[in-house]
Amino acid sequence: MTTSNNLRNRISAIDSLRGMIMLLMLVDHVRETIYLHKQVADPMLVEQTDPALFFTRFSAHFCAPIFVFLAGLSAWLYAHPAHLHGGQRDATGFLVKRGAFLILLEFTIINFAWSGHFPPNIWYLQVIWVIGLAMISLGLLHKLPLPLLFSIGLLIVAGHNSISDIKLSPDHPAYTIWTVMFQRGFLLEPFNMIKISYPLLPWIGIILIGYCCGPLYQQTIQSKQRQTYLLAIGCGALAALLLLRSFNIYGENQAWQQHQDIVITVMSYLNFQKYPPSLLFSLLTIGSGLICLAWLERRQSRFTEFCADIGAAPMFYYILHLYLLLILQTILVKVFGANHGARFGVEHVWQVWLCAALLVPVLYYPCRQFARYKRQSKQAWIRYL
Repeated sequence: MTTSNNLRNRISAIDSLRGMIMLLMLVDHVRETIYLHKQVADPMLVEQTDPALFFTRFSAHFCAPIFVFLAGLSAWLYAHPAHLHGGQRDATGFLVKRGAFLILLEFTIINFAWSGHFPPNIWYLQVIWVIGLAMISLGLLHKLPLPLLFSIGLLIVAGHNSISDIKLSPDHPAYTIWTVMFQRGFLLEPFNMIKISYPLLPWIGIILIGYCCGPLYQQTIQSKQRQTYLLAIGCGALAALLLLRSFNIYGENQAWQQHQDIVITVMSYLNFQKYPPSLLFSLLTIGSGLICLAWLERRQSRFTEFCADIGAAPMFYYILHLYLLLILQTILVKVFGANHGARFGVEHVWQVWLCAALLVPVLYYPCRQFARYKRQSKQAWIRYL
């Protein structure tokens, strides 16, 4: 394989994986648009959750951690572009500015897309907010030696479950910083209408690990060698998950239990905490993502190209799909009326998947055109989308 083909395939694999998880994200956000009346806890209550809803929600677990991991990996590729032939450029400014841009989007365009009101009654700081802060953190830390950077990331991802039982009350002096970093909840007055949905600390660990995996994508490493490394690390992560989970050793607050129904038992085994992401949650999602990266680099098809087109314009897709869902909910209420409070909702999970499938082509063509424009444009701000 030539160097040019090697570069093209490795980047295409990253975009394809990003596109795949964005399709899963669409399903989950359709669920939150037309199936919101069926709430799920974190972790889910397996005996009270329909299996179809459980596994629909479970499929979305792969989105945020893989996306943040790929953000770190992409940051390494930005700092080590192919045209420098092994040289490095300073990524601090790019990461800090892009992180700040994402935080601004979360407070404005994205919060409006979720609520349909501005200002909203409650400001939810979710995945885009936490990616922005994680990028800023990476921008400030990425010049550290890679072994130290990897050690910090691994310590955060593997170690934060040891302090997961610490819950601070609002009257504690460290409540605000603890809520931002680790404890999901509302901030204090005068910011008591801001809810931290994605605590920051574990996501810093994930983006640091993603950045430290970047050297696997340097030009001196051949594709087959990289695939071997990715498979080994991914399988190692899943093996660690099986060991820790099977014996309820560490990494998840809620132990799994056997039930008379085998499906409920499987659901209990796979019932991981996302807010913040537990160690086992991260092992499952990142391990699976690494295996997929290896597979995608050697499997080029129309489907992977389709996913790559979506994955090449992630922020454009994210904003577009949120507004499309906002418009959809508004139209459904106007046409059919509100049947669940002030919202319209469907009654079956299969309808969620069908709706998501019907929306894919509506999203795909604008994203493909924007991705092509992004590749050709010389405007610096376009890179942030």
